[in-house]
Amino acid sequence: MVVRKRSIGSVRNELIAKSKEAMLSAVQIYNNPIIQFKSESFIVLAIIAWTYLLHAYYRGIREDYRYSIKKGGRKFYKKTNFGAFRHWELEKCLDCPKSPIDKITKENLLFLIGLRHEIEHQMTTKIDNSIWERFQACSINYNRYLESLFGSNRGIEDFQPVSLQFSSISETQVDQVNSFTNLPKNISSYITNFDTRLTNDEVNDKRFALKLAFVQSTVNRTGQADRVIEFIRADSPEALGLDKESIVIKPVEKQKYIMKQVLQIIHDLGYIKFNRTQFINLYKAMDGKNPDKGYGTMVYKNWYWYDTWVEQVKKHCFENKEIYSS
Repeated sequence: MVVRKRSIGSVRNELIAKSKEAMLSAVQIYNNPIIQFKSESFIVLAIIAWTYLLHAYYRGIREDYRYSIKKGGRKFYKKTNFGAFRHWELEKCLDCPKSPIDKITKENLLFLIGLRHEIEHQMTTKIDNSIWERFQACSINYNRYLESLFGSNRGIEDFQPVSLQFSSISETQVDQVNSFTNLPKNISSYITNFDTRLTNDEVNDKRFALKLAFVQSTVNRTGQADRVIEFIRADSPEALGLDKESIVIKPVEKQKYIMKQVLQIIHDLGYIKFNRTQFINLYKAMDGKNPDKGYGTMVYKNWYWYDTWVEQVKKHCFENKEIYSS
């Protein structure tokens, strides 16, 4: 029997087709009101979809995405126990120097990969409403790259219309968005630690997490709330630079810092003599870890500082600049 070698084009087209089906399945399952295993299913299927997408891309540019080792100038391919080639997983695809994926989109995918590791071996609850905006960004990013890499006719935006619900958006629903306090401790800790290593601009980039609007502020000062919520009109000057479909409700998670990051900010301002001991003495003197002060928050045994505390430290150092300046 003669086995014909399949062309690059046919394999690539099959990978694209399977990739699209995986992503459509991910979105459909997530939007199904009778399914409770939403987030877990979305993450697994979305990762498969992106993996096939990048395999199709590498196939097209003739980049070998199989694991191999070189011995004596020869290449030997790694295989499974049953003889199949071992292809790159998504993280390896993203790390390839020829990867076409931008940094923010990559961070979104790395977040999902890490979250999968946290939830794949145990039951999880209450995560659907907390991180859906990152799933939304993942879906839009996927369609964008599907079209940019393989042609606009490959897009899948018309397959899945806007998801409907049986009630209007309530304050309770808004409170659930980005609310990490009710999550399992390992999940909330993972999210906070992941976000801490990103810049504020990266966390708020729509390629990382698509924010759907602005929310009303219910306190006199923004520093008193964990999330800042404002409403704006679609025809207002503030809305001119926004995508029209994005103007609905946008909860904004406050930036969080560990002590080391706050000290780096202060040192960059020239107060290099302000050290860890003085930092600790200052927050103790100001009762900085009192939750009622609004300077920070505890997330699974770890304390994180808000911008309000950073401003207090800046003020203290400015008032004592002769002590802390070089």
